[in-house]
Amino acid sequence: MGIKDIDERDRPREKLLSRGVKVLSNEELLQVIIGSGVKGHDVVSISKDITKLLEEKSGCIDMNDLRDIKGISTATASKLVASLEVASRFIVSGTRISDINDVAMVLLDIRKNPQEHFILLTLDGANNLINRHTISIGTLNASMVHPRDVFSRALSDNAGSIVVAHNHPSGSTEPSEADLEVTRRLKEAGKIIGINLRHHIILTKDEVVEII
Repeated sequence: MGIKDIDERDRPREKLLSRGVKVLSNEELLQVIIGSGVKGHDVVSISKDITKLLEEKSGCIDMNDLRDIKGISTATASKLVASLEVASRFIVSGTRISDINDVAMVLLDIRKNPQEHFILLTLDGANNLINRHTISIGTLNASMVHPRDVFSRALSDNAGSIVVAHNHPSGSTEPSEADLEVTRRLKEAGKIIGINLRHHIILTKDEVVEII
C-alpha cells in the first residue's frame, strides 16, 4: 500500500498537523522527513527500509549506509542524516536511561568519532538523565579519567547514580587494561561516596558492549 492509498486524514503530515507529532509511528515520522518517493519506490516502502536499517544500526547511520536504499536521493539522505544528528545533540534532561540501548541513543554523536571520548551521564533516583559531561578526549588511560573529575560533577548534579561510556574508533569492543582499571577505580570510589556506577559501556559504530 502506497501513500496515495491512505485516507488523506490519516497521512503522516495531516496526522501531525491535526493530532500532534506523538501519535506518529517511526515510519510515519520518516515519511514526513522524506516527503515523497520516486517512481517505483513509494515513500511508504522507503520509510520501511530506513526503519529496518536504523534498527540494525541502533540508530547510528551515515550517508554510505543510505546509498543502498533504492529511492533515496542524495538530498533526502542528507536531510535524514542531519535530522538524526540534530536530535542526538539536543537530548534533553529527563530522558529515561533504562538500559545500555538508551545510553547508545543518547551518545549517537560519538559512536563514529575518530577520537576517543569518555562521557559521564548523571542520573537521578528514577534513572532519568540529569546531565551529560565530557570527561576526556583522546586515548583512554587511568590518569585522564580520575574519580575526582567524575564524581565532582556527579555531586554537583546531585546525582543518584552515574553511567560512563567511551567510544572505540578502532571498531573493537574488547576492553583494554585501561578500560578495566578505570572501571574498577570508579566502582570503588562510587561505593565510598554513595553514588552507584550503573554501567561502563564501550561504543563502536555497530556495537554496544557493557564492561559492567
